[in-house]
Amino acid sequence: MPSATNIAKSLVPISQFSKGQASRIFDRLHNESQLIVLKNNQPTAFILSPDEYDRLTELEEDYELLLEAYERLEKHENEPGIPMSEVMEHLGITEEDLDEVGDVVIE
Repeated sequence: MPSATNIAKSLVPISQFSKGQASRIFDRLHNESQLIVLKNNQPTAFILSPDEYDRLTELEEDYELLLEAYERLEKHENEPGIPMSEVMEHLGITEEDLDEVGDVVIE
């Protein structure tokens, strides 16, 4: 959870944009993941760094996939599953085949 100090540092009055400081504000995104734009001392907008945007987009996609998985599990919760040994036999995969593959990174 962000600290009050970090939040205070990320505040940007909207008046700074009209004073020609937009470039300086956007440069801050090299070191900060997000900035909060204030208008009349109220949060009006958030500016995200590209990395933070990508991170949040990935989180949203992962969450949607998780919800879909839960829905599928609930839909089929009373149906018996297929043991992994049967699936492997059907596909012609052995434990040795799996051991040879090693660790797999899924992105």
